[in-house]
Amino acid sequence: MKISIVGTGYVGLVTGACLASRGHQVSCVDIDQAKIDNLKRGEIPIFEPGLNEVVKEGINRGALTFTTSAKDSVANAQVVFLAVGTPPAEDGSADLKYVFQAVEDISPHLPNECVVVSKSTVPVGTNRKISEKFKLESEKTVFVASNPEFLREGKAIDDFMNPDRIVLGVDEPKAGLILKEVYKDFDCPIVETSIESAEMIKYASNAFLATKISFINEIANICEGVDANVKDVSKGMGLDPRIGEAFLSAGIGYGGSCFPKDVRALDQIAGLNGYDFKLLKSVIQVNNDQRWRFYKKIEGTLNPPHFPASPAGRQGGAGGGCRSFEGKKIAVLGLAFKAGTDDIRESIGIDFALKLIEDGSQVSVYDPQAMDNAREVLDGVEFCNSIEEAVDGSDAIVITTEWQEFRDFDFSKIADRLKQKNIFDGRNLSDPDCMQSLGIKYFGVGL
Repeated sequence: MKISIVGTGYVGLVTGACLASRGHQVSCVDIDQAKIDNLKRGEIPIFEPGLNEVVKEGINRGALTFTTSAKDSVANAQVVFLAVGTPPAEDGSADLKYVFQAVEDISPHLPNECVVVSKSTVPVGTNRKISEKFKLESEKTVFVASNPEFLREGKAIDDFMNPDRIVLGVDEPKAGLILKEVYKDFDCPIVETSIESAEMIKYASNAFLATKISFINEIANICEGVDANVKDVSKGMGLDPRIGEAFLSAGIGYGGSCFPKDVRALDQIAGLNGYDFKLLKSVIQVNNDQRWRFYKKIEGTLNPPHFPASPAGRQGGAGGGCRSFEGKKIAVLGLAFKAGTDDIRESIGIDFALKLIEDGSQVSVYDPQAMDNAREVLDGVEFCNSIEEAVDGSDAIVITTEWQEFRDFDFSKIADRLKQKNIFDGRNLSDPDCMQSLGIKYFGVGL
């Protein structure tokens, strides 16, 4: 089938490349000329395992093309996927200006009986508004549908090619038939619903997973008080098939481009419809508190109460306005919000680095993939090329991202190079007994 993808960000590029690999003729359109020029050369703007190979293969076969012309991209398309950003507005709601600008751009050029599909995560009711807009502005019949994405950064190619389910929100039977043709080679359940239900499925799914993360982090905090081990608790819980083991790894909370945005947006949707979503508000609060609870653990260990405030101290944040890390060197390992990506949106490692600088620390940082992106938002830190370089001479090592490189690292190689032997493992990657045998004081979450 002839398919157009509007937007070449994370979702759009993965969707376009994967559909091209399944035999469709795909044209991706974006207003960023430099990005399109790079993509035509096979240069990928993001790090996502396997994506580079899938894109290049599609280009070489002529199945995947890139353009800045909305007209050229959609004029002969049977299906148009909207995959533009929906960043959070100040009040937590999804900012839909890019969605409706895309609708405006493609509207004059759509062929009759084309299906326009939202891949972007949009509030319930948005696609109904898009449909009404087409009816007012176009003389042609345009079907509108919702097909939410469930891609995990770092595993997006596998998630797209081997999905748990495909959700199709359609009102017109013909639109449903066309979209089923798009996905005919995918072996998974297809859930066909109303458009509004499809929109809600995406928000409800992410909100539930975020709730699971916040729940186990609350359990971890209790474990620390009663001398229980949250890893054992999680294992015992996860073996119950009604609960499952996924998203039961305690740590310092979730970040990224989806969970924080979508959870806040769903809370906003609930409020606009007269419902106070108390549980979701607590999920948001727990996640925010979790990272700073851990930060205070670092602070309390390196500077037991009551350290004096420096005259240069600044107010606000978790540090209480004191230059609590004056004269300390702290290594932050992990700047991507999660392993497998270079995405630093809502990154706890970035937040920690910024707060540590504010609180007087000399900060060194290392991440296997996110260093270039981090350089755009971090000033006053030492960017290092390896774990060894980052931790050399440090008073504390703070692990904020669950990279396998950090999990596998042999800390015996650097134990004697630490000024103070402290590891604060926000992802519970290391073995506390192993650290103890090296004379390293180990601080995890819920252990």
